[in-house]
Amino acid sequence: MSEFLLYFNIGLKHVLDSAAYDHVMFLMALVVPYAFKDWKKVLILVTLFTLGHTLALLLSVFEVVQIKAQFVEFLIPITILITAAYHLITAGKPIKKERISFEAVVTVFFGIIHGLGFSNYFKTILPGNATDKLLPLMEFALGIEGAQLIVVLVVLVASYMSQSFFKFSKRDWALVLSAFIIGVVLPMLIENEIWNH
Repeated sequence: MSEFLLYFNIGLKHVLDSAAYDHVMFLMALVVPYAFKDWKKVLILVTLFTLGHTLALLLSVFEVVQIKAQFVEFLIPITILITAAYHLITAGKPIKKERISFEAVVTVFFGIIHGLGFSNYFKTILPGNATDKLLPLMEFALGIEGAQLIVVLVVLVASYMSQSFFKFSKRDWALVLSAFIIGVVLPMLIENEIWNH
């Protein structure tokens, strides 16, 4: 049980680490147009992101995919920027039923990119061969999912409060939060090491 808690906590801290806020920024960008009534869609998207993240770690652990960290560190803020910009453009428009399928594919893909960003560190903290890493990987994934649900809950509560108490419209909330996220992510892109090569 203590080993489960160890890897579960690593997953929690991976998402909730204030020094590595890119994960939180992506989740905020992902769920900005949703409310509590959309909890099923939100849960599906968050879980798909976790599955993509976990798939990337599996592919990395078994050395099926290897990618330069520098390239992934550039793609991560790109995924956040695309997601926030998409919701900035579509703010106030009704959420269509089929939109979840587009977002589902994009979310899995972005989860893979974010997982690849963590893969090198993940391999260094786990001893043994690839098959020995499967159970810790699942425990880590549960920690990721738990932390993501915490972040999403905070965003949905903030959305509810802004619309109920401060009388923001749903459109204004999506515009303000998406613009804020873009403002945080643009310096990450501009200062990225990829421009130095």
